[in-house]
Amino acid sequence: MDKREIKLELKDVKAEILYHTYQNFNVKTLLVSFRKKRRVLSTREGFKEVTFVANNYCPPALSKITMKNYEEFEEKLPKTLGILHNDFAFLSTGTDMDNLTVCEKSFEEFKVCCLATAGTKNNALRAGVDLADYVERDGNYIHLNGTINIILLTNATLSDGALASSIITATEAKTATLQDLDIRSTHTPEIQATGTGTDSIIIASGKGLSKALRLTSGHTKMGELIGTSTKIAVAEALKKQDG
Repeated sequence: MDKREIKLELKDVKAEILYHTYQNFNVKTLLVSFRKKRRVLSTREGFKEVTFVANNYCPPALSKITMKNYEEFEEKLPKTLGILHNDFAFLSTGTDMDNLTVCEKSFEEFKVCCLATAGTKNNALRAGVDLADYVERDGNYIHLNGTINIILLTNATLSDGALASSIITATEAKTATLQDLDIRSTHTPEIQATGTGTDSIIIASGKGLSKALRLTSGHTKMGELIGTSTKIAVAEALKKQDG
């Protein structure tokens, strides 16, 4: 298995892109490892206590297979990396992991890191306006190539409420990026997109930096760091993937 290290300023965190196989397909997985378990909130799996978070690139041919039984994919992917499913939270995308971007921001003792992949050419949409493409039944649905996946890391301990609020702040920053770049809905090109239909986020709390923060809105410095790092990382990721 080939590996490429992603250097981060955060302590006790290791990030690397792994080039490996899954069911005889070549895949790429961004794997973030923590020295100690951390509490994370994932838009795919909810709250978990894990040592690893990841963003996995699935080529289109493999994606057609995994979407037919995504629960099996969730169980087997970590096993290919020698990791237990319960110790692992991950996102999946059709966006090339080599187009990953990283943005780190800090204020005094607080640090935030955003790792993002982004593609909007196939399924950009404006939430609340565009009609849906598919319906989920019995855990099965389709997976399109365009996705904005965001992993947020911080050295600050975040309350569960702050973790949830972080998703709002990051989502607003992501949408601001799409507006600044004038990304259009693939359904209705005359209007701007707010995201894609498959966007996902994982936010990981830090360890042992004073009392847990309760607020991560845009009025707070932590919210500012989350919003700024997300906006920059998503913009660069879109430029890499979509040109």
